[in-house]
Amino acid sequence: MLPRLQLAFFVSVLGIAPLHGQTPCEGTPAYSPCEFSFELTAADLSAHPNPYAGVELHAEFRSPHFHTYLMPAFWDGGRKMILRFTPTEAGQWIYRTTSNVRALNGKDGTFNASSSDSPGFVNVANVHHWATDNKQPHLWMGYIADRFPFGTAQEFEQKLNEAAQNKFNHFRGSILGNAQDRAQVFLGPDKPNPAYFDELDRRIMAIHKRGITTDLILASNPEYVASLFPDWQARERFIRYVVARYAPLNITWQGLEEFEDYADGRALLKELGGNLQKLDPYQHPRSSNAKITSSPLLADGWMNFIVEASPDDAIGSVEHQFYQVPFVGVTDAQHLWNATMDGEYPEFRGDGVKLCGYWFDLISDTRHWELEPYFDVDGTRAVALEDVEYVSYIEHPGPPVEVSVEKHSYDVQWLNPLTGEQLEQKKYKGEHFTGEAPDKSHPWVLLVAREGRKESMLKSYKFDSRRVPVQEIETNVQKVPYAIAEPSGDTVAAGKPVRFASKLTRETRATRAMMFVWTGEVASDGRGFRVLGTGSSASIVVPPAIATNFPAVLSVHLTALNANGKAYAADRVYQLTK
Repeated sequence: MLPRLQLAFFVSVLGIAPLHGQTPCEGTPAYSPCEFSFELTAADLSAHPNPYAGVELHAEFRSPHFHTYLMPAFWDGGRKMILRFTPTEAGQWIYRTTSNVRALNGKDGTFNASSSDSPGFVNVANVHHWATDNKQPHLWMGYIADRFPFGTAQEFEQKLNEAAQNKFNHFRGSILGNAQDRAQVFLGPDKPNPAYFDELDRRIMAIHKRGITTDLILASNPEYVASLFPDWQARERFIRYVVARYAPLNITWQGLEEFEDYADGRALLKELGGNLQKLDPYQHPRSSNAKITSSPLLADGWMNFIVEASPDDAIGSVEHQFYQVPFVGVTDAQHLWNATMDGEYPEFRGDGVKLCGYWFDLISDTRHWELEPYFDVDGTRAVALEDVEYVSYIEHPGPPVEVSVEKHSYDVQWLNPLTGEQLEQKKYKGEHFTGEAPDKSHPWVLLVAREGRKESMLKSYKFDSRRVPVQEIETNVQKVPYAIAEPSGDTVAAGKPVRFASKLTRETRATRAMMFVWTGEVASDGRGFRVLGTGSSASIVVPPAIATNFPAVLSVHLTALNANGKAYAADRVYQLTK
């Protein structure tokens, strides 16, 4: 239970004095939440019979360094309004309330927050990576438990214990669930179920106390959200409500479980995401889940990271070169290390959570906040901080792997990702490491690192040691080594399988291994692009939901990476029919 101060407000009392003196936040450690509890009078309820929709109450908090946080309050059933707040630094804080309830309006006060060793909230950092408020790197490793709000308390505790024991530092779940959960979360229009949300508070607080970040999905899909909240005012009220309850905790916002097959999915998420951006005073990271990828939403301006839901390495690898934001990849035991090589932080589902603990042990010992996909290898996939360390994943061991490195002395170590076993370190000096996996019966991870250099860098650099390289995408048709060859005609039918194929126009050693991603967009209808398929050729069904009006102009984009990591893009326009 959070610390609360029960304040029964009557005009005769509150008209005399503001909220000076000790408050429930007095002495609260930084990054720990505290609460003010306000009791509405019978007259207040008469004027606002549905406090969730009718009572407006928020407070502006000002930090010792003059940062301001505008925090809304939430209705907690009956006559109770709660104002939850988390101070982000030690020292004296000043606050003042604003409300359409006269007795609650214009009340001010102060409190002193104490220092703490909390790292603070999670933020985007260094282009593709993460840090906490204390400017320390954050190694995101997520545990997917989307139904944790709806299971029994025992089931929740079991999942949370499993996540904590295996070193997960993110825990994902859905606030509203799906349409079958409607009666549990809302008692009627504009009336959330206080009992459900109080229990959800308790569970998210339990996650918070473990030092784990909760990744909050709002709901399953756009159709369910629109049925619960049929107009923009109702949707904004709901966003304000969940911001009031959960923004003071260590969270990220993850939109909807999917959106691609819904006509207004992009527009709805732009509205919801824009409200989160506007109302969340802590500006927690924002994105959405998806059937394939949330990248089509990035151009709308409210997101600051991408969730990749497809295990297809081509999508993750190609998009990583195109977008300058962090990537979180939904993955499993089979794809965990490949997702890492794609440049994604894992959000894990399914069996095999122990493998994540082994992953965490190795990656946490690297400068993971500076690792980027690395292509100067053969027989393996890799991420690297060039000149410092190279992490390779050999999924199917065969001939010796080759890793080009800067000319130095290195420590070389092999890791069994299935058991966590680390073989004895060996030394290597040179600029072209060649080595064979210890055995060929399972995958291996190879670490080639200058351990002494890494230790000195921890003392010399506060965070990043160099700028993350961002390449320009080659779109010049004279330099792009391929073209879209099929369909050869000008028309494509939506909802039916169509063969799409590329043709190499220039063959080199680098083009022998290409990763291709096909996307399509009807720009005039504003629904955003969709990932259609991968590979040099594919049978593709263009989803009808990509367009509003038919026939439509369909722009097909074929993006690719060659074996050296060079990114290209080619385009072709078709008429889209039903």
